[in-house]
Amino acid sequence: MLKSILSISGKPGLYKLVSQGKNMLIVESLLDGRRSPAYGNDKIVSLGDISMYTNADDVPLRQVLKNIFEKEKGADVSMDSKKANNAELAAYLEQVLPDYDRDRVHPNDIRKLISWYNILVKSGNTDFEEKAEESAAENAQTE
Repeated sequence: MLKSILSISGKPGLYKLVSQGKNMLIVESLLDGRRSPAYGNDKIVSLGDISMYTNADDVPLRQVLKNIFEKEKGADVSMDSKKANNAELAAYLEQVLPDYDRDRVHPNDIRKLISWYNILVKSGNTDFEEKAEESAAENAQTE
């Protein structure tokens, strides 16, 4: 599910990939449902490709979002990330991902994570489990 959810630099919120055109993608905003083009010169990142720094290995964003989902019992994050100070943000992420790298994960990263989580919950995109496609790819490799 997260492979088709995109973050586009310079545009607020998250977008769902709808279609591909010549030299562009057609995306739909998860905030208001409007469709718009995203061009090749835009910095576009799939949420499925993002991971969070930890002191050991990097943790996929999918796992961090799943941890937040379990902590919040499927509801929005109650803390207002825009008004929270850096210590409150760090304390929240520590509850969700205790081993996160405090030097490389900045308060703005935590704010963005909470914002993305809230957008995904409000739009009904809460399937943070690994998809069968990934396990099917693993099975194909073993055959």
